Amino acid sequence: MAASSTPKTLVVVDHPLVLHKLSLMRDKNTPSAVFRQLLREISLLLAYEVTRDLPMTTQKIETPLTEMDAPILKGKKLVIVSILRAGNGLLEGMLDLLPSARIGHIGLYRDPVTLKPVEYYFKVPSDIGERPVIVVDPMLATGNSTAYAIQKLKDAGARDVRLVCLLAAPEGVKRVTADHPDVPIYTAAVDSHLNDHGYIVPGLGDAGDRMFGTK
Repeated sequence: MAASSTPKTLVVVDHPLVLHKLSLMRDKNTPSAVFRQLLREISLLLAYEVTRDLPMTTQKIETPLTEMDAPILKGKKLVIVSILRAGNGLLEGMLDLLPSARIGHIGLYRDPVTLKPVEYYFKVPSDIGERPVIVVDPMLATGNSTAYAIQKLKDAGARDVRLVCLLAAPEGVKRVTADHPDVPIYTAAVDSHLNDHGYIVPGLGDAGDRMFGTK
């Protein structure tokens, strides 16, 4: 995306380790086991960035030498919501860094003709409105499913929502930004465009199929 058209809510995490691992994932010869491990490693790095501005407070503790007011996270633990099925690849890596996070799942698949989302599962914590929410899905392509999932979360009460994806297409960024201008998008790269089948180009193929070896 051109710099002039880049929305302020878009954060491209172009850390050298992220870019290197992403290049390995793009390679069509990378086997599923390696693909899953790389996704887990990248998701940990993305989690570091998306949680950079979590609210903090202090708590009095004793070190081996003295008392101090130590910085700790403020409020309830955050929620990570995975858009099934490929979102679970990002979820696992984030839990390595955020083991106390609550977990939600939204089951969606994309109709191959209309490219619109079809929902088959939805389960999130009942107090989601009191927690920061991170939505995870490796591919932000058309943005239809992601925008739908974010709206479902808002309808359930979510107020602080941020999106993490591995790859994004300009079309997907535009759709999510238009529907949810309050939701920041964190991604490792914004690729060129979508092809006629709604796949990101150059992309890395279908993330779910490559994770699970189903194609």
